[in-house]
Amino acid sequence: MTDLNLRVAIVGAGPAGVYAGNILANAVGEAGGTVAIDLFDSLPAPYGLIRYGVAPDHPRIKGIVNSLHEMLDAGTIRFLGNVEIGRDVTIDELQERYDAVILATGAIRDAALNIPGIDLPGSHGAAEFVAWYDGHPEAPSDWTLDAREVAVIGNGNVALDVARVLAKHAVDLRPTEIPDNVLAGLEASAVTDVHLFGRRGPADIKFTPIELRELGEVPNVDIIVHEEDFADADPANASNNQLKVMLRILNSWRTREETGATRRLHLHFYHLPLEVRGEDRVESVRFERTEPDGNGSVRGTGEYREIAVQQVYRAVGYYGSPVPGAPFDAAAGVIPNAGGRVVAASGTPIGGLYATGWIKRGPVGLIGHTKSDAMETIEHLVADASAGLLTAPVATGDITELLDERTVAFTTWDGWLALDAHERALGAAHVHTRERVKVVPRDEQVEISRAGALIS
Repeated sequence: MTDLNLRVAIVGAGPAGVYAGNILANAVGEAGGTVAIDLFDSLPAPYGLIRYGVAPDHPRIKGIVNSLHEMLDAGTIRFLGNVEIGRDVTIDELQERYDAVILATGAIRDAALNIPGIDLPGSHGAAEFVAWYDGHPEAPSDWTLDAREVAVIGNGNVALDVARVLAKHAVDLRPTEIPDNVLAGLEASAVTDVHLFGRRGPADIKFTPIELRELGEVPNVDIIVHEEDFADADPANASNNQLKVMLRILNSWRTREETGATRRLHLHFYHLPLEVRGEDRVESVRFERTEPDGNGSVRGTGEYREIAVQQVYRAVGYYGSPVPGAPFDAAAGVIPNAGGRVVAASGTPIGGLYATGWIKRGPVGLIGHTKSDAMETIEHLVADASAGLLTAPVATGDITELLDERTVAFTTWDGWLALDAHERALGAAHVHTRERVKVVPRDEQVEISRAGALIS
């Protein structure tokens, strides 16, 4: 067994990357070795989809940031933000400087919904909208919300988040960390009716109970469900306790009376989208009514419906992006791998190159899956290192020297602490006291981070 004395680069500072770094540090330490870990991200700030993919009115879910903060603040992982792999530094250059490279870049693009009219003006991917309301630096600063009736296609938590943010009154988002430009856009929204569509029934929803329960607590928004959707929605027949809770929630809404709220959120089940219709922009969506097929899926009934909407958001999943210099399975949207070991087209593992998180397994599962996923990858990395299968670094000097040579304005953990404090100060000083006010422009984030960390 080879003594473990490793340098490892992790690409992606979301939960997958941070968990992988923490698990690696613990595993090597328990084996009596040492490891130096550099965590790279293309954005100036850490936390990935926890910062830029979770709705701002979910502080309990965002509480995961506290544990990620502790892991990065421990000093065993060095954060290097605002570094784009393939532009500022290549995977080959990382492999020259590290024993191993772990790719944890996630999946941030919208999966396609291949139906006619999906590209009409007014049709959007949910991930684009999420990036806007979460203040992603690469999202547009403005978002047009001039439609009264809006469709959200999907039956997962992202669809639910998008539907809730669209239906919610901006005044109820003021206490959150929502960026000022987003708050202004939502205050000007013309939305009155949000329609959420799923092709399966209530017993096949992919929500979580907390998300669904919160939906029913949104002020001044009526939840509308339809009796025809509930023939197979008996909580007593639920396959697990989580689904049983959600079916009870949905069934309780069947007897809720409309209050005359100024906004309504309509839940439609058994609706398969066939076409987005319109001339110069979205005018409606055509669906086929579905029914259970007895084999765990659904089939068409031959009954067609057309529902008038002026905007459409597809929330049918995420899709990974290629990482320059790494293999990519375009059909699955993942980096091909065997248990986290990245493999070439021949199926042979590429020495010293690993993957974890959504870019490894696809955009499925919750935070708990991310931890177990990282454990598998790290177990294989440590096994390879112990067996002497990793190639030792050949380049000398610290990676920051190369970044400085290329005038890359990288950010650090100290820089994030400065940006974090700045955003919290903006929130405290806001006319509506808030936890923080996000700084959105990349250049401004970098400037605050580098000034606060005293990076020359």
